[in-house]
Amino acid sequence: QLQLVESGGDSVQPGGSLRLSCAASGMPITTYRMAWFRQRPGEEREGVASLARGYATTYIDSVKGRFTISKDNAKNTLDLQMDNLTPEDTATYFCAAGSSRWDPSLLPTDYNTWGQGTRVIVAS
Repeated sequence: QLQLVESGGDSVQPGGSLRLSCAASGMPITTYRMAWFRQRPGEEREGVASLARGYATTYIDSVKGRFTISKDNAKNTLDLQMDNLTPEDTATYFCAAGSSRWDPSLLPTDYNTWGQGTRVIVAS
């Protein structure tokens, strides 16, 4: 059974960078559709970035050019490099895995395995 554990959340100043990592165990994530989601207090969970089995990616508009999703099949990890962070990026970030698909997706309903989340705070 696939399990996901996120790490890398921290408190940073606006304009700073963080790299989140999601360690997978139990199954190789080579062919899974993977994604990062985030959730702010009192808000719905939103898709931030997705990477499909063929390495096609998609991003929510607000992070395009600032965030990069990547996967390391040898380490069985999914990463999210976040640059030029703003206070609006403050949220709990979740890693998710879904069925093997060639197209990326930012819909939570397309994913059935979730990590526990890692907290990101962007503030002066």
